[in-house]
Amino acid sequence: MIIPVILSGGSGTRLWPLSRELYPKQLLPLVGKSTMLQATVARLSGIPDITEPLIVANESHRFMIAQQMQQINAAPSAIMLEPVGRNTAPAAAVAALHASSKGKDPLLLVLPADHVIRDTAAFQAAVTEGVKYAMNGKLITFGIVPIAPETGYGYIKKGKELKVEGKGLKAKGKESLIRAFGVARFEEKPSPAKAQSFVRSGDYLWNSGMFMFRASAYLKELKCHAPKILKACEKALKNSVKDFDFLRLDEKTFSKCPGDSIDYAVMEKTKAAVVIPLDAGWSDVGSWSSLWEVLPKDKQGNAFSGDIIAHNLKNSFIFAGKRLVAAIGMKDCIIVETSDAVLVTHKDEAQKVKYIVEDLKKQKRDEALLHLRVNRPWGAYECIDSSDRFQVKRITVNPGASLSLQKHRQRAEHWIVVKGTARVTRGRDVMTIRENESTYIPLGVKHRLENPGRSPLELIEVQSGRYLGEDDIVRFEDRYGRKGSSK
Repeated sequence: MIIPVILSGGSGTRLWPLSRELYPKQLLPLVGKSTMLQATVARLSGIPDITEPLIVANESHRFMIAQQMQQINAAPSAIMLEPVGRNTAPAAAVAALHASSKGKDPLLLVLPADHVIRDTAAFQAAVTEGVKYAMNGKLITFGIVPIAPETGYGYIKKGKELKVEGKGLKAKGKESLIRAFGVARFEEKPSPAKAQSFVRSGDYLWNSGMFMFRASAYLKELKCHAPKILKACEKALKNSVKDFDFLRLDEKTFSKCPGDSIDYAVMEKTKAAVVIPLDAGWSDVGSWSSLWEVLPKDKQGNAFSGDIIAHNLKNSFIFAGKRLVAAIGMKDCIIVETSDAVLVTHKDEAQKVKYIVEDLKKQKRDEALLHLRVNRPWGAYECIDSSDRFQVKRITVNPGASLSLQKHRQRAEHWIVVKGTARVTRGRDVMTIRENESTYIPLGVKHRLENPGRSPLELIEVQSGRYLGEDDIVRFEDRYGRKGSSK
């Protein structure tokens, strides 16, 4: 039995302004119609003895992850929620502990949720080959066959080829004999000259961050090389709380867990490491320039998304989210337009977008965290206009969904239905509001908004008061088990 462990805790800061902390790149459809998380789960179909995935995620993303799994008819065996990010070693540890909690010792296939793999057959062949080594207690890492002297990746130097051979699945229409090697050493992100020597030698692979091992083998190595991580994860899982479809790790304990990657904590220290080369059209989509590389392009090398007019443009990427974007006489550039921010950079500087996000956080600006459109388990809202004492929002409520029963201490609200039918609780009154009808929610009055229909409910909300922050919510009932602020 192979349990896929999908790590979905990242924030994707180098793909700002499209990727935000509360809506990161793995939840976006960057390549194709499916989100990156959905594509990661979908490419597992066809691997022998594979089970439903176990997802380890940031608790802020839980409802979006659950919704995206429902959209592709996937039923995760668990969605484990991290109260804080502690890198991949603890995330894999809690997954291994949970997977082996019933006395079983399954194989774990640990995959980041935000990778692109264009050749699914080759990926599945490599995974299938890795099973025999993982079954024998080895810790497998999948190394990407490099196509260029990339300085943004770590490298793995291959050791001696292992003698255990076997045929995997068909890749590219042919029987593919996958090779496996011991690991000589791991290398940090190299200089350009060093990267060129690595690629020329043929002895090095890109470090992908994908792994396979028995749960017991990983936990044994973790106990030997990073016992503090293991101890903290054991306590965090023991004190975890079941919350609807989610498993919440204990915040107090997990917050004290040391943060480290699987590479640093285990793979660079263990004697049981095996690397399997993978040539499958892989990308971690770690920057706008790497996204440009995997997207279809026109004859001038341009990749476009949205409403765009371009003249004399070469080797560039433009994303237009809300408005028309026009560009003239440029090459090797990145332009990304969203409803509240525009990014313009040279492709060679794309890795530095994370510094913009750091500046935004220092200034405590919302643009680092969320879009104007904010997703909620019941639907979404988008800020249209605001000033000192008023704010206008467009609210969409999914069919059958409901906001919490709540009140506000510092604001009143006006609701105007523009599409669908709303059931409104206002104090002791319950009323039905249809298109072109409105109601008023006075300050301090308990209220709830529901969509009893079969199509989305859309309304305009006008807030007025001396304070309009999302934390001015007193919640009394909530079908999603939420507490505190946010609708």
